[in-house]
Amino acid sequence: WASRRGRGGWSRMPGVTVKDVSPHEFVKAYAAYLKKQDKIKLPEMLDLIKTGPMKELAPYNDNWFYVRCAALARRLYVRQGTGVGGFSKVFGGKKRRGTLPGHFTRASRGILRKALQELENVRVFQHC
Repeated sequence: WASRRGRGGWSRMPGVTVKDVSPHEFVKAYAAYLKKQDKIKLPEMLDLIKTGPMKELAPYNDNWFYVRCAALARRLYVRQGTGVGGFSKVFGGKKRRGTLPGHFTRASRGILRKALQELENVRVFQHC
């Protein structure tokens, strides 16, 4: 039975937003959608680019740029106004330095900038 709520109107099911969905599932689905759309121009030498100085190799996933774009789009929706510097902190990680203690290192800002430019060209968001 549907319950009555408010001023005599039947309650409706609330809409689903990005915040209601699992982040992992959303990023996977949105990355597949971006790849299927085929509007994002991939950077040159994609197979050689590392995502940050803390990594030793390039990503194994062939669709890693679409996944990064999808993750950036989700982050922009959740927290608007974040720039390249903020995203480099979010996507950064620990750099392992052998016998020395590990230190936090920011992610590559060039890749993040390129991904944000491509999202802007596809009109996912509008730069102010």
